[in-house]
Amino acid sequence: MKVVAFNGSPKKEGNTYQALKIVGEELEKQNIEFEILHVGNKNIRGCAACNMCAKNKNEKCIINDEVNDMIQKMKEADGIILGSPVYYAGIAGTMKAFLDRAFYVTSVNGMMLKYKVGASLAAVRRSGGIPTFDSLNHYITYSEMFMPASNYWNVVHGTKPGDVNEDEEGKQIARILGTNMAWLMKVVNDGKSNYGMPEKEKKVWTSFIR
Repeated sequence: MKVVAFNGSPKKEGNTYQALKIVGEELEKQNIEFEILHVGNKNIRGCAACNMCAKNKNEKCIINDEVNDMIQKMKEADGIILGSPVYYAGIAGTMKAFLDRAFYVTSVNGMMLKYKVGASLAAVRRSGGIPTFDSLNHYITYSEMFMPASNYWNVVHGTKPGDVNEDEEGKQIARILGTNMAWLMKVVNDGKSNYGMPEKEKKVWTSFIR
């Protein structure tokens, strides 16, 4: 099994990366392959709202950049982790642009992430961690993924790169998240083998504007 994590920070090895690495170490202890992909340093524009990914059904965004490669990484993985620093009490801009595009493509191309295991975490200096954590979770829950928990909200604290290593509670949150994620992935994998997959329903769209 494999987990791919997305680092939404412009800093390659800042506190978001450090927190993801802690989660990954726990996953690797359970013989789960782990990879961190750096999103925050890329030049990724937001969704163009053209809906061509839904029309083409080719698992690609019409904006042909790194996002398409990352979508395939998500498709191949058994688990996904979304990590972002906190900017103005929300997801960092480049990470948000990536998530909007990647998760829309995966949803309109047959719910590609359905029944995978997904988790998120936020790295923050002081406040805004929980709103960011909540916003990241929206992508996971919309995709019908299964979400493991830790012993508190998945928020770590620090300013300078490496400060998170002084946040003892934050490190424990990340460790427990990794342990719980590994366990849930194994349970889901066994469940698919023993019980099969639930019957899929066609999406119902309702507009209240007539």
